[in-house]
Amino acid sequence: MTKPAVTRRHLPSSPFKPPVTPPLKQFAMGDRVTHDEHGLGRVIGIEDETAVLVDFGSLRARITSPYGKLSKL
Repeated sequence: MTKPAVTRRHLPSSPFKPPVTPPLKQFAMGDRVTHDEHGLGRVIGIEDETAVLVDFGSLRARITSPYGKLSKL
């Protein structure tokens, strides 16, 4: 099954509940994080809620929003 290119809007007359949008992840300087591909790291920079710069020890990576593979410890 493929995902539709356009999200459907919720009609007020619908008997179903509207879809819940997950809250955006918030990161602060110095937060310890884990990434599915790069492992453990620390946030060293934030760019207006669009990207974070993370130091993974041997690698510094710029991770863009919605941060699917990044989670705060």
